Amino acid sequence: MSAANGQEALQKVAADAPDLILLDLMMPVMDGFTVCRTLKENEETWLIPILVMTALASVEDRIKGIEAGADDYLTKPVNDRELKARIQTTLNLKKTVDQKIDKLRQERDQAAFTSLIMREKEPENLEFPFSSLKSFITPNEEFFVRSHFPVPKLDLQSWRLKIEGVVDHPGEISYDDLLKMPSRTVVMALECAGNSRIFLTPKVGGLQWEVGAVGNAEWVGVSLANVLEHTGVRAGALEVVLEGADKGKITKEPRSPGEIQYARSLPLKKALGSEVILAYQMNGAQLPSSHGAPVRAIVPGWYGMASVKWLTRIVVTDRAFRGYFQTADYTFWERREGLPIQLLPVGEVEVKAQIARPALYEVVPANSDYRVHGAAWAGEAEVTKLEVSTNGGQTWETARLTDTSSGYGWRLWEYHWRTPSRVGPHVVMARATDARGNTQPMDRDPHRGNYVITHVQPIEVEVQ
Repeated sequence: MSAANGQEALQKVAADAPDLILLDLMMPVMDGFTVCRTLKENEETWLIPILVMTALASVEDRIKGIEAGADDYLTKPVNDRELKARIQTTLNLKKTVDQKIDKLRQERDQAAFTSLIMREKEPENLEFPFSSLKSFITPNEEFFVRSHFPVPKLDLQSWRLKIEGVVDHPGEISYDDLLKMPSRTVVMALECAGNSRIFLTPKVGGLQWEVGAVGNAEWVGVSLANVLEHTGVRAGALEVVLEGADKGKITKEPRSPGEIQYARSLPLKKALGSEVILAYQMNGAQLPSSHGAPVRAIVPGWYGMASVKWLTRIVVTDRAFRGYFQTADYTFWERREGLPIQLLPVGEVEVKAQIARPALYEVVPANSDYRVHGAAWAGEAEVTKLEVSTNGGQTWETARLTDTSSGYGWRLWEYHWRTPSRVGPHVVMARATDARGNTQPMDRDPHRGNYVITHVQPIEVEVQ
């Protein structure tokens, strides 16, 4: 690509960062010295090599160009073979630097996740050790990671969100466009639909999550409804499909014919809810790559599979979306409205409490005061009551909710247990009730298959 002046050059580099820049110093609107200095002062572009080609041959001009950040300085006329050699050498050096930076970033990211439990290496799936729960907000470095395919490489400057389908004004939105729109902050407990799968008997397929495929975070982004309003949703629209950049092959039945991208849809009513956002920040920091950078959907009140990561495309459709992760995976059986039993997509989070401590099979001292604590959440409702049983569900005592309701976030709770003097195994349980009157069931509903694991989970401990 080429630019007629310095200002146009900056705009084009911001839109699509090149591997190398050949820069003249004498240009209209903005001279090459200023262009070079501006690019080298920007953390997004400072590593792009800049080769100056100019008729300015004085020592002062050379020094000025190098001080502005030029990686090489050539005076006209330039020999073609020399120019090609310098370009190739510079590109080779850039490739080496890029590879070293990628390696350092990978090592940094891996170091950040040392406290997480690896459930799968490729693609990366990491679990939060729930027994270490100590705060209302789950730090980014402790937040569980769920990936269906390898993490895609997306460039912040070239990233675009395509919006199409049953809309009046299809088009694209850049990252800068999103940042200029009114922001919205949502605190939300994000739970994988397969969280607590280890409690299912007999053992089922899928990642064997314990209780740490859940976390509570503050998300900042732009209302999806606001974005859709600008595009003009047409009458007859039924669903909004969210598609990520992550892709891969489905190797279990039904096998995919090739690589497919991760995609899920929302009913139009849910998509237009003010709580659904396109997030670019997580807990006050730029969204990490493992959590969907540069932009992901956050769908409060729904299980994590709806909060599509690495978002690159939105399609408004007038028919039901039948994608793999909508119909073959993340589904459950249910009888509804007098119809024969149906296979339906997993959606809204159901009320649930989890115990952080004591952990499963933990040894607790006999005849002592022990703080049983954990977290509870209820999707689109509010947790209003928390109960604990220390005798396998025979009797229940009310626990204390230690914080105020935060909408879609979880609520922390605690119960002080006077442990028995009788040593041996004991079963501790917790159950939550929401504002709608729904209480966690004691027994597992077999219609839920591998997902929506909300029955009361027994935590066996040893009193010694």
